[in-house]
Amino acid sequence: MTHRYLNTSLLLGALGVSGVAFAQPSAPEVMEVTAPRLDRELYTTPAAVSVIEHDDIAAGQQRVRLDESLVRVPGVFLQNRDNFAQGERLAIRGFGARAPFGVRGITVMTDGIPYTLPDGQAQLDAIDLDSAERIEVIRGPSSVLYGNAAGGVLSVTTADGRDDQKTRLGAEIGSDGYQKYRFSDGGVNGPWSHHVSVSALNFDGYRDQSQVEKYHLNAKVRRELGNDRALTAIVNLLDNPRSEDPGALKESEVDEDRQGAAPNSLALDAGQEVDQQVLGLQYEDLSAGPGELYVKGFYLQRDFEQQLPYKGDSRINYQRDYYGASAEYHQDLLLGELPLRYVIGVDAARQEDDRDRHNVDAVNGVTDRAGDEMQTATSLGVFAQGDLDLTDKLTLSLGARYDRVDFDIDDDFDSDGDQSGDRAFREWSGSAGLSYRYLPTHQVYANTGTSFETPTFSEFANPSGVGGFNPAIEPQKAWNREIGLRGNFANGVDYDLALFSVRVRDELVPYNENGRDFYRNAGDSSRDGVELALGWQMTPSWRLDSALTLAKYEFDEYKVKSNNESNSYGGNRIPGLPEQTWNTQLSWQGLDERFATLETQYIGDMVADDANDVDVDDYWLVNLRVGDGWHLGGDTLLKGYVGMRNLFDREHFANVRLNGSYGRYYEPAPGRTVYAGMEVAF
Repeated sequence: MTHRYLNTSLLLGALGVSGVAFAQPSAPEVMEVTAPRLDRELYTTPAAVSVIEHDDIAAGQQRVRLDESLVRVPGVFLQNRDNFAQGERLAIRGFGARAPFGVRGITVMTDGIPYTLPDGQAQLDAIDLDSAERIEVIRGPSSVLYGNAAGGVLSVTTADGRDDQKTRLGAEIGSDGYQKYRFSDGGVNGPWSHHVSVSALNFDGYRDQSQVEKYHLNAKVRRELGNDRALTAIVNLLDNPRSEDPGALKESEVDEDRQGAAPNSLALDAGQEVDQQVLGLQYEDLSAGPGELYVKGFYLQRDFEQQLPYKGDSRINYQRDYYGASAEYHQDLLLGELPLRYVIGVDAARQEDDRDRHNVDAVNGVTDRAGDEMQTATSLGVFAQGDLDLTDKLTLSLGARYDRVDFDIDDDFDSDGDQSGDRAFREWSGSAGLSYRYLPTHQVYANTGTSFETPTFSEFANPSGVGGFNPAIEPQKAWNREIGLRGNFANGVDYDLALFSVRVRDELVPYNENGRDFYRNAGDSSRDGVELALGWQMTPSWRLDSALTLAKYEFDEYKVKSNNESNSYGGNRIPGLPEQTWNTQLSWQGLDERFATLETQYIGDMVADDANDVDVDDYWLVNLRVGDGWHLGGDTLLKGYVGMRNLFDREHFANVRLNGSYGRYYEPAPGRTVYAGMEVAF
């Protein structure tokens, strides 16, 4: 049975299940989690970890955006699903919320390859959800596992052909010119296994200036070498020749035309082009002496060009080379008479960005050069983590990590002087946890840990000049504490409850100056809350899932270090974050492939600026998916499905630009949209 992440108290009374008999199953389900690096059973893991399995990723979903799957994970919030030029903004317990585009402060892994760069930024555009078998989310600071920018962890595992030995062809169409076509093939031939996934997306978009054209290939080839050894090669290719950016609107512009684009977005043809290749090679030896050895290497090359929606130095392009390697050794042994499981390892990576910046105006287009520099970031981390079984039910977990992150800028733009420079950060991270498995499928745990987050290269930008480092900006530090309960009853009820408290020092906060974003260490903040999840398999055909987050995200102290500002925002809410979210799904599984899912989603109100002067209303969404399948003879299966998002046509915003300039905070979301798809598998 697929494990779901659903919470207890609030929904138990509403569903009337408080009188269920809490009998224990005779054979408890065992689920392994791997994102914490030390592989564990879920019920011995002293951390808030959520797992989304393949069926929940794929059933009737477009598999274009991560929020389709992650919306059911408490503590996680995604914005900007409809602006492909800016990318989805992912936040976990508030980490990542400050990103104007893409992902900051969260480690993103795909098949063991880190998509988070040494400087702490990540993109989600190359994650292939069509081949995704599993998504694991660590909901909380995890620098002890992954180093810089690990306010949370998103780890995606794609198919390698051993579990999906079929050929699949699929096509989808939908509202606003949506079209997607996909092909995949997987199989096993002796010691070889493979899986290849190819997709093509064309989408006009809901708003003006929001067209998307995207092509994607993800492939894995695995070779069993015998004696518990294997070698896996990974190829991921992304060609995104057009993602237009409609920009953010003023409130008056939203009232006039929700589908309109910002004037500068139209005048400058704002958008981006991406061409990226990723290669990975991974070796595993499950009988390396008394333990297991894993060695991984990767290389990423990315060509990127973007026109931002403002006049001035708004044309950006870079050529990126990003490469690295890691090695881990796992072993089980006895410490005295106590079982000990440990992992030790090393991570190394290097990022080289050859960046240009040009001035642009609406009349003459691209004019003169505004910047030319080579940005280099190198990271090296060594770590150790261990689980010691104090009793057959009580486990102590300890971890430590040391990281060094070096930044260097070689400035080749001479007209404003040489603004080359370098910065180096050396950071220790630690964690400690206790897990008490008081019944075979019930656990209580507590943990504490630290994390750090350096500014990214774009956040190092100096407001007093075009290039170089902002000398006043430093990494932000976080201390996380949480306690949790999770379990699975024989009567079909499962639950996951986590209470967390995070303290952040030197919070990195964006502000806008002359249409461009800069960053400062605004002070200290706190993030406190409860994540609740509940699942109920009411009958073999009916299941109810729900995920609730109640949190408080606020500045404790706001210290402005630039522009001689004297405003104090201590006690204000952190912008861009709802403090309440609640997602519920009622699913019905009929004969064979027939299914229906009704989903409700509540997003609480939020603020759009540090001063808390701009309020964004809360909203409810209702989504519906239905599908069926037909056996055509032999192993051939034809599936069809229809999905409807925002069933009641609720007006809301897909994204809120933080501290937006000139009142441009709002990116309107589509109203009611429909899509339909067919897939044949043989």
